[in-house]
Amino acid sequence: MIRITSRTFFLFSFIYLASAIWDVEETTAQEVPLVAALSSHLVAITAGFTGTDVLLFGATDGPGDIAVVVRGPTSDTVVRRKERLGPIWVNGTEAVLRDAPSYYRVASNRPLKEIASKLLLSQFQIGLENIRLISANQVVDDKITREFRNAFIDLKLDDGLYDQGLGAVNFMSNRLFRTELHFPAHVPTGTYLVEVYLFRDGQVTSAEIVPLNISKIGVGADIYDFAHNLAFLYGLMAVILAIAAGWAASAAFRRV
Repeated sequence: MIRITSRTFFLFSFIYLASAIWDVEETTAQEVPLVAALSSHLVAITAGFTGTDVLLFGATDGPGDIAVVVRGPTSDTVVRRKERLGPIWVNGTEAVLRDAPSYYRVASNRPLKEIASKLLLSQFQIGLENIRLISANQVVDDKITREFRNAFIDLKLDDGLYDQGLGAVNFMSNRLFRTELHFPAHVPTGTYLVEVYLFRDGQVTSAEIVPLNISKIGVGADIYDFAHNLAFLYGLMAVILAIAAGWAASAAFRRV
């Protein structure tokens, strides 16, 4: 019986990616300058999930620089400023940031500023400072909007869902590359987009977008879905269980 280890699997994967580019006619190779894939397209969150790493690997048709951007599901996010009212802090001015990514990380084989211009990186939203966060109730260049934008990013950094430090993309040769994508235990669920960019002479010459699904499974997922889809019933059941537990505890103490 032949046992296929993870090392063997990735070796065959690299060989396959290389052959997809090189073992074809020259005209075809020029049409496929970049190929990328993930070791898994599903991250299953169970009750004991503590975070995981997903391997991204790929090949190019020649020398170049690689930048990888991982974007989580987007949503309109409310950011509130805390203001002091006498001895207490209350919610004050707020801003709604449109289509804010729930998760954002970047990896590259060398510093981004050495790969492309700030203008080009901003165009593709590569790098934490280039994320386009527009407030629904402020103009994009307004000072207040920038303050809320920076506060939102700081909160995400503290929560470990954004990463201001670049991960490393390692080239195994002039053409084969790989990098590890880390997802913490509290990573939001949904469909993620893993964007892989190939740069040459400061320009994007090719790009690949690979989807990744992060989903809750098992009993925990059923409880989560019930709590969110039938919130009223879930709350009612929680109250009933709390009352029943309190009554049972009271009855037990009376017997002692």
